[in-house]
Amino acid sequence: MPGAQSWRRRAEDSRARRAVRGTVLSLAGLLGRVVVNQTGDEVGRLVDVVCRWAGEPYPPVTGLVIKVGRRRVYASAEAVRHVAPTRVALRSARLDLREFQVRGGEVRLGRDVLDHQLVDIDGVRVIRASDLYLAEMDGVWRLVGAEVGLKVLARRIGPSRWRARPAPEKVIDWSAIQALGGSEQEGAAARQVRLRAANSALSALRPTELAELLAELGRGPRNELLEMVKPGAAADAMEEMDSPDLEALLREAPTGRAAALLAEMEPDEAVDALRALAGHDRDRLLTAMSGERAQGLRTLLDHREGTAGAAMTPVLVTAVETDTVADVAQRLREQTEHAGDLDAICVVGADGRLVDDVSLLELLLAGPETPIARLIGPPWPVTVDLGTPLREVVGHFIDARRQSVVVLDEDGRPSGRILADDLVDALVPDHARYRVFPLVP
Repeated sequence: MPGAQSWRRRAEDSRARRAVRGTVLSLAGLLGRVVVNQTGDEVGRLVDVVCRWAGEPYPPVTGLVIKVGRRRVYASAEAVRHVAPTRVALRSARLDLREFQVRGGEVRLGRDVLDHQLVDIDGVRVIRASDLYLAEMDGVWRLVGAEVGLKVLARRIGPSRWRARPAPEKVIDWSAIQALGGSEQEGAAARQVRLRAANSALSALRPTELAELLAELGRGPRNELLEMVKPGAAADAMEEMDSPDLEALLREAPTGRAAALLAEMEPDEAVDALRALAGHDRDRLLTAMSGERAQGLRTLLDHREGTAGAAMTPVLVTAVETDTVADVAQRLREQTEHAGDLDAICVVGADGRLVDDVSLLELLLAGPETPIARLIGPPWPVTVDLGTPLREVVGHFIDARRQSVVVLDEDGRPSGRILADDLVDALVPDHARYRVFPLVP
């Protein structure tokens, strides 16, 4: 019966929660609890738990921060005899009474992680940890989970007896979490160690997923997440971000990092991002780039917005009539990172003027030793000038039913290519598709 099944399921869930409750400790419940020595006498109050970030799925607890009088002192994990929901027992009364200082690679869970932004990689979302859970594994206390939800906050501000009896419900396994941020005192070297210990699952995120995370994170955590992923992956994600979010990212990220990521983006996408910035921010980033890359982007920026020159990608593969298909295939291999911008190759004459636009399908069907001259012929390429308004470019796409059009300079030489998705991006800013209709003739 459905009712009986529902009752049994609730009973099983209740037993599971009781079992978990008996094996894990709530950080929120521990903070402020009494700390006693080996004879049971109080020596202070627990104010924080220290963990080491070293790339392990479940970071180990390395020690406790205890308030003794007006001082905050440190007790190593080896000095702890027993940890219970309502108190902590030490092995002896001997404590180092020097003021506690964070060491490299360590974080204070209460100060640096609790209530801070974290990334749930499995759920692809940004969360705030309302509570953290510790469990003893093979004789070592470790951080094993984070809980989110309003119920936890209610438990934390309620009577202390509530905090001693956690009932975990919305708990996320710590192995699926990427912590961001750290203590201000850890130093640059320790920070780099922590960044290198990033959760390996980050590399499996799709660009759109990473873009959503970057948009949700605050300035500090966002910059740190950018450092944790490969530049190519970060650039791909930035190409998926809405203009206001991308503008904020480029404005707030360190100049060198932002310039390097812009250089990794497809040129047309990078130019769109630069156009959205204030002039001083745009100049700052272009100055930080390599001369060749910066000059290429400046050239694209010189084209008036709303024209073919502003919407094109300058990524082109060219050939002459005496080249073979094998020659062109090698050039295409060298442009694999721009594969999304290549659907054909431009055949040019000795003067550099466009002769034909040969599709990749034609190349694929021809033998490797076939001269390019044999592939020249109708249908002839669809071309526009650099200054052609986008509404006219739309008309060329509609009439020709081609996947792209070639953009020519005033001398008839190919300068770039506009693909269908480039045109959509140019006409529909931030994916607000309803805006396209007033622009289409």
